[in-house]
Amino acid sequence: MAVHHIRIISVLLIASLPFTIAIEGKGNSSEPSDADRIEFALNLEYLEAEFFLYGALGYGLDVVAPELAGGGPAPIGAQLAALSPLVRDLISQFAYQEYCRAIKKEVKGFPRPVLDLRVGTFARIMDSAFGRRLYPPFDPYASEINYLLASYVIPYVGLTGYVGTNPQLQNTTSKRLVAGLLGVESGQDAVIRTWLYERLEVRVMPYRLTVAEFTNRISVLRDRLGNAGVKDEGLVVPMALGAEGRVVGNVLAANNASLSYDRTPEEILRIVYGTGDAHIPGGFFPNGASGAIAKSFLQS
Repeated sequence: MAVHHIRIISVLLIASLPFTIAIEGKGNSSEPSDADRIEFALNLEYLEAEFFLYGALGYGLDVVAPELAGGGPAPIGAQLAALSPLVRDLISQFAYQEYCRAIKKEVKGFPRPVLDLRVGTFARIMDSAFGRRLYPPFDPYASEINYLLASYVIPYVGLTGYVGTNPQLQNTTSKRLVAGLLGVESGQDAVIRTWLYERLEVRVMPYRLTVAEFTNRISVLRDRLGNAGVKDEGLVVPMALGAEGRVVGNVLAANNASLSYDRTPEEILRIVYGTGDAHIPGGFFPNGASGAIAKSFLQS
């Protein structure tokens, strides 16, 4: 897939589809309801919306759609990134597709949680991925290649979450919504991975580490934090792990049956908190994620 393959399925379009989800109530069961599972996804949609909006435009939901932020605090440390016109165009499209409108149309939702998008947050992620401090600290906003590497960190986590959520949903129209969200999320991830795949051997300055090394290390880190086996792969893999065991290129991450990996909410929280523990917030969510599922871990 060339980098010009731009995702055309929009969350905004999904929001206009002529159906309404009959979201079931929580009842007395300890099992999360469809509403709980769909609301959980709002955390990552907020994260991606703000990262992409600020990266491409220099401002976030409070400017373009304040009603969707729900009065939640502005993200910490988000900045305009140094991007070429093409990549700025791509990221701005991603930003508008991450509006959370489709989800908030169907479930109550919650205000935007505290999001930490400071340089230091991304620097700590990269330091953890390499097991040492990078100097100077990794700045996701400093260059186009840095920004796309930082973007590699986020959408794939949401993708695996949607894959894991869909089989757990009881309502057919709930599944339809999540399938639509999954289509968009996987498209974003594919565009980002393709752009980076074209630059596998490019050295990320001043670290003199290749793009391939960054992506592989980030994927290993997410697997380690998720603590549920291999559910993440970089852009180059041993041939045994490539599609049909015939290739080492890995522009799309998938298991040995070429199916997308899945993750549970607990695994996702371990990753986005950066702590490896769904009970201990940090990383992009210094005060923890919102919604019934995320709060159940914080309260236990």
